[in-house]
Amino acid sequence: MAESTIKRKSIAEWPHALRMALVSITLTAALVAIAFGDRLDDYLAAVGELDIRPRLPELGLIAAAEPVIQMHLLAALTALAIGIVLLIGVKGTAAHRALGWGWVAAMGVTAISSLFIRELNGGAFSFIHLLTGWTIVILPMAVFMARRHNVRAHSRMMTGVFVGGLIVAGLFAFMPGRLLFSVFFAM
Repeated sequence: MAESTIKRKSIAEWPHALRMALVSITLTAALVAIAFGDRLDDYLAAVGELDIRPRLPELGLIAAAEPVIQMHLLAALTALAIGIVLLIGVKGTAAHRALGWGWVAAMGVTAISSLFIRELNGGAFSFIHLLTGWTIVILPMAVFMARRHNVRAHSRMMTGVFVGGLIVAGLFAFMPGRLLFSVFFAM
């Protein structure tokens, strides 16, 4: 019987977006562990004791949310949809540029609206707002790189904003106590 010769790719051979996702998730996990310190074990133990069950989305919770939260969610979902199309599609075309401007606008609204969402931290900024600041700084820099035809820097920055500003921040939105957790899970 012939042996299977499946060639495993090293991380260096992975697509750039996948490597960025891995780095972002690893850094996020490390930052969360550092920020929570000893409290992380207590939090994970408390979450483990909860009776959490998935359910059909309860959209009434979104309808009852503050307008800034609704705007934030709509902009984030718009940016996610456009971002996926941009990541898979052909780069440098007129359609890419038009969708890109729409994505930049949606990401800008997402980031700026998040500055006004601070209920969970007693009115103060939280750890997740670091991603907001990073997005607000990197987004115009990435547009500038595209205008200067520095495709490599533009691609890296935009992929980083997509992974960090949407995927990683989006995962935080599903933590217990947050709106999206309540929409999709019952306790």
